[in-house]
Amino acid sequence: MNINWFLSSKVRQASHMHKHVWKLLCAQRDLLSPKAIESVELALDGIKKVFTGPLDRSALDGEMSNLEKVANQWLKPYPSAAIRENIEVLLVAIAVAMGIRTFVAQPFKIPTGSMQPTLYGITSNPDFMYGGSDSDLKPNPDFEVPNRVKRFFLYWFTGVSYEHVVAESEGSMQTTHDEPKRFLLFNLKQDFQLGGKTYTVWFPPDRFLLRAGLIDRYGRPNPRIFKPGEDVVKMKSYSGDHLFVDRITYNFRRPNRGEIVVFETKNIPRMAADQIGQFYIKRLVALGGEKVQIGDDRHLVIDGKRLDSTTPHFAGVYSFDPAMPPRDSQYSGHVNENTGRSQAGRGNLAPLFENAGTTFDVPPEDYLVMGDNTVNSSDSRTWGSFPRENVIGKALCVYWPFGAQDGRKSRFGLTKD
Repeated sequence: MNINWFLSSKVRQASHMHKHVWKLLCAQRDLLSPKAIESVELALDGIKKVFTGPLDRSALDGEMSNLEKVANQWLKPYPSAAIRENIEVLLVAIAVAMGIRTFVAQPFKIPTGSMQPTLYGITSNPDFMYGGSDSDLKPNPDFEVPNRVKRFFLYWFTGVSYEHVVAESEGSMQTTHDEPKRFLLFNLKQDFQLGGKTYTVWFPPDRFLLRAGLIDRYGRPNPRIFKPGEDVVKMKSYSGDHLFVDRITYNFRRPNRGEIVVFETKNIPRMAADQIGQFYIKRLVALGGEKVQIGDDRHLVIDGKRLDSTTPHFAGVYSFDPAMPPRDSQYSGHVNENTGRSQAGRGNLAPLFENAGTTFDVPPEDYLVMGDNTVNSSDSRTWGSFPRENVIGKALCVYWPFGAQDGRKSRFGLTKD
C-alpha cells in the first residue's frame, strides 16, 4: 500500500480486485490445474506491480482487464458471492466476539443490591414484592411519568425507566410467565394479560410482574380486580449496573483480598439449590488457610486482625453503624430473595459462624466473600466458602448506565475497589 491508495479510487478498486481474486485462488487451488494456477498468479503479480508503483492509469486499466479475463477463464464462480462474503465476515466477527467474551472481558449484569453502594442492582419505587407479609398493592402516585420521548432517552442514558399501565376494562391478572423477551443482556419487553386484554411494557426491570405486585414469587397471579381507568402499574425503576469482567488478570496471579470478584456458584454445599449454577459478584474477604471470626460488632477478624472501614478496599463494606440491626434494605427497593425479610431474623447475618466469636477455618483452596451491603447480603457468612476455581474474573468497568440516577453518582467507567 502507498500514498496512491488514499488518493485514487482506481488504485483502491484494483487492490480490492487483487484481494478478491487471490482469495478465490487460495480456496480453489486444490481444484485447479498447474497451468490455471500459474496463469492467475501471473495476472495477480502484474496488477500488483502497477498499483504499488507510480500511478499509471492506462497501465492499471490494462492489468485489471487482464486479471478479469484470466479469472473468468480459470476460476470457478461462486453462487451468491456477495452473500457468502457477508456471511464469512459475520462469522468471523462472531468468533472474535466470543473469543473476547471467553478470554478477555465478559459482560455481566448486577442483579441484586448486595454490592451497594459500590455497584447497584435493580431497584424500583414502589417495590411491592407481592406475597410478602406487608405487601402494599396500591400504586404509588408520588412521581410524574415523563412523555415517551423523554422516557426513551432517560432509560438509555441513565437506566431509569417508568412503567405506567392503566386498566382499560375491568378484570384481574391472569396466569402468565414472568419471562420478558430479551435482547443480549437487556429486557426488551414484557407482555401480560389482565381482564382478557394484553398489555405490553417496554424495557421492564427483571422480575417486573413480581415487583409490580401482579404475581407472587411462585408465579401465582394477584386476584385483585382492577376497575377501568385504575392504575395497574405505576413504577419507577433503576437498572442494575452492567459491567465487564476482566478474565485475563487471574490467569497470571491469584485474587487479592478486597478485590471485587465474579464467581460461579457450584460445589458450595451450604448454598440453596436455586442459587447453584448462577454467577455472583462479591468482595473477596478471606483467603485459603486463614482463620476467620465475626465479632460482636459484625466486623471480620482474620488471623487475629480486625477489618474495618480503614482497611484498604473495605470502606464500603463497613460503612454501616455496627449498632444498627439487620433490616429490609439499607438502600431501599433492592431485590435479593435470600436477604431482606428472610435475613432479618438471622441475628448477626452469619449462620456459618453460629455465634459471635466462632472461628471458621477457610479450606486451603477456598475463598470467603461478602457483599458491600453488609447488613443485607447473602454471602459466605450464610453459605460458606467456595473453591477458588469458581472465580471467573474481577470487576473491570461499568459500561452502562452512563449517567447518574436521581442522587446516585454515575458508576460509569473503571470499577473502584
